[in-house]
Amino acid sequence: MSHRRAVALMVLVTLLWSMAGVVSRHLDQASSFEVTFWRSLFSALTLSIVLTLIRGPRLWRDLARAPWPVWFSGACWSVMATAFMLAITLTTVANVLVVMAIGPLITALFARVFLHHRLPARTWLAIAVAGVGIAWMFGQEARSGLSLTGSLVAMAVPLAAALNFTTLQHVGLGVLGAARPGRHDMLSAVLIGAVLSSLYTLPFAYPFQASTHDLALLAMLGAVQLALPCLLLVRLSRQLPAAEIALLGLLEVIFGVTWAWLGAGEIPGSSTLAGGGLVLGALIANEALALGGRIRGQRPTAGSHR
Repeated sequence: MSHRRAVALMVLVTLLWSMAGVVSRHLDQASSFEVTFWRSLFSALTLSIVLTLIRGPRLWRDLARAPWPVWFSGACWSVMATAFMLAITLTTVANVLVVMAIGPLITALFARVFLHHRLPARTWLAIAVAGVGIAWMFGQEARSGLSLTGSLVAMAVPLAAALNFTTLQHVGLGVLGAARPGRHDMLSAVLIGAVLSSLYTLPFAYPFQASTHDLALLAMLGAVQLALPCLLLVRLSRQLPAAEIALLGLLEVIFGVTWAWLGAGEIPGSSTLAGGGLVLGALIANEALALGGRIRGQRPTAGSHR
């Protein structure tokens, strides 16, 4: 796969991820837990079918013998899937996406605290600036008398993601799920997460109220907005460096806010724009510098024969 094609597919991944907010605004009757249940269930069904077609019965044998990191990762994925959809039903799309955007910086902080990785000064600065942006957004919401419930639920997504990726780094598994020789393919963890999310939201989703229209939209979210991008991301993690994936992943915020604005009339508030500007600015600067340093490090020196 060429680099240009890999970048184009990563942009497609973020475009698919960004659909959740605007689609959820066009549901008729489904409530928050029911929305989460059906999306996770349809995602689990899609992943089960696709992965079985790709790997055959070996998928289920490997899953039964999977070590604890795979199941721990699955639990983290379930928290991410559940908290994201619950937050979308409790606050604006822009708030959720801005809060989620700090995930890479929380992951870097967890790696420093738990794995003792050294962080460059630019990353410490980015963490501080992004923290100010989130604090500003939360503070303005509280001052305006708005409920912080949705934003606080959304915080579970980057926290679970950071815990997930930090644990996988510690045990030596691919952070983005890419299979390595002798390693377990972490796509099975995404499947576990979807199944767990549907199981523990089922009691709160009953009695079901979703219309046929709602079920069609939620099936599309489970298959196209969640399962398909996960499959693509695993493939792309073998092609693109982590810094470039993180940088391109920020497009989800721009796409998601734009879709909610154009498709549901949801205009982000001034506090969200200000806080989001700080968060995105810090992330873009940090990831761009990381990517630039990686490219310079790989550039052939004079006299090399590449």
